[in-house]
Amino acid sequence: MTDRTPPTDTLDQTLTELADDFDLLGDWEQRIEYVIELGKGLAPLDDAHRVEPNKVPGCAAQVWLATEAADGRVWFVADSDSALSKGNIALLLKLYSGRTPAEILAFDARAALDRLGLPSALTRQRANGLNSMVGRIREAALAAG
Repeated sequence: MTDRTPPTDTLDQTLTELADDFDLLGDWEQRIEYVIELGKGLAPLDDAHRVEPNKVPGCAAQVWLATEAADGRVWFVADSDSALSKGNIALLLKLYSGRTPAEILAFDARAALDRLGLPSALTRQRANGLNSMVGRIREAALAAG
């Protein structure tokens, strides 16, 4: 895992920044394009992380999420073969990577995603995949805590 700089903002502050960005965009087409752009910013995922145990089940596309706990924090790297799924996981990594297990587990991901309006903009299968991604992040936090 490459960047090990812990976030300086709280999860709520990061969510507020994301919500402000989403609010500046007019319609859902622009918001989905923004999410896709977030995915383009993900660092390439090493082939060593593209293994079955790192695949997130329940996603419309293939999504890999690798975790590492170190120094009391949980770090994530991820990728997907779909631009939208890659954007969704990038958004989640922006929120969660480098946080403590306690921060991750105390954060209400469902309320956060609803605040962004993301689940309602996605198909049911993609929304389920997003929930699966959050579930894997929470599992990693539980294992690290």
